Amino acid sequence: MFIRLLRESFTRNPRRKLLTGVALVLGMTVATATFTVAVDVGDQLAREFRSLGANLLITPQADTLPIEIGGVDYRPIDQGAYLPVSDLPKLKEIFWGHNILGFTPFLDVPVTAAVAPNASAPQDFPATVIGTWYSHAMPLEDGTTFSTGASFTHPWWKIRGQWFADDSKNCVVGVSLAEKEKISIGYALDLTAAGRDSRATVTGIITTGDAEDNAIVCPLVVAQDLADKPGEFRQLFVSALTKPADALAEKDPNTMTPTEFDRWYCSPYISSIGHQIQQVLPGTQVQTIRRVAETEGRVLSRVSLLLWIVTIAALIAVALAVGATTATTAIERRAEVALMKALGATNFLVSGLFLSEQLFLAILGGGIGFLLGAGLARELGETVFGVATYPRFIVLPVILIAAAVVALIGSWIPLHRAANVSPAPILRGE
Repeated sequence: MFIRLLRESFTRNPRRKLLTGVALVLGMTVATATFTVAVDVGDQLAREFRSLGANLLITPQADTLPIEIGGVDYRPIDQGAYLPVSDLPKLKEIFWGHNILGFTPFLDVPVTAAVAPNASAPQDFPATVIGTWYSHAMPLEDGTTFSTGASFTHPWWKIRGQWFADDSKNCVVGVSLAEKEKISIGYALDLTAAGRDSRATVTGIITTGDAEDNAIVCPLVVAQDLADKPGEFRQLFVSALTKPADALAEKDPNTMTPTEFDRWYCSPYISSIGHQIQQVLPGTQVQTIRRVAETEGRVLSRVSLLLWIVTIAALIAVALAVGATTATTAIERRAEVALMKALGATNFLVSGLFLSEQLFLAILGGGIGFLLGAGLARELGETVFGVATYPRFIVLPVILIAAAVVALIGSWIPLHRAANVSPAPILRGE
């Protein structure tokens, strides 16, 4: 009997049911699209933000005070502490190792440079050699290799010519130094540091907007030979995929409760990743590059907040639309409700009949809204954020539950009043 009443309710009043269903479909479409974009595009945008460069700087903890001019370290070679290159594979072994997208070691060496004979340039000039990796395949403990280098941590570097190979004796020269010393591609440079010599062929001119514009950038192994520091480096830039900082991320780990510490450690905050790096690289100091991390965090937080506001607004609009159509339906069916109660139907049975109608419409509208919302999310991601999103079927139960909750909340007040009417005055026509 209950199923029969439910079926006849839809066949006798299709227009009101259609209005409620359309409201649910539209609302769940918007909710699905914004929810999918908020979940998927957040990670994609965080990965895109890595084009801003590294967000962590690692230096030896026992290092001496740097003597920097224009971002270049001018300390003598025999001063300061160094870190071993052999420890770098450990970065991929931390809890959030998969979030380490790249890392690049740097070693600055003050040298005296001389353009090889037959070049029309000044013969001797002081310079800084910056040894690094541009594109380096690092073997890991599990037998795989990890591609890293400045191409991952400093993607904005521009070059005229070509980059050096990591095992070559070539170099690239900063644009400012090349203009000052009249150095061109193809020149050979004789480099001298503390009695150690090396010759490097210029393969390109780089523009970075930083200290490298006034330096000679070469393979790390060349700088290590000049500094007599085989297998060592002085600075490490790390590009890590992180989530925006919140109140927990700003807390001191030493003051956290065990539960808070577990949550913090198992979340990809830049502070927790830095802590894990210090655990596998003892004797290091991990600094956050604030201009990168804070900019990324602000943008991601605001984008996520905007999408959640749109989602909540869509759900509230659906609840109001459902409430309005349900109230109209309840008024139109007062005589039906009164007759049911006069024949012995309880308030629970009457409420159950109306709520069952809303639940059926919610599931149907939520399902259709999910399919439409998945397409809208893909279009929204590509046109607004430039990142394609794909349907996440884990979102489907969330949308169905949200549709059911919104439908029940929106229709609760009018249905509660309809179920508690007194049948006698209505049947008398009052």
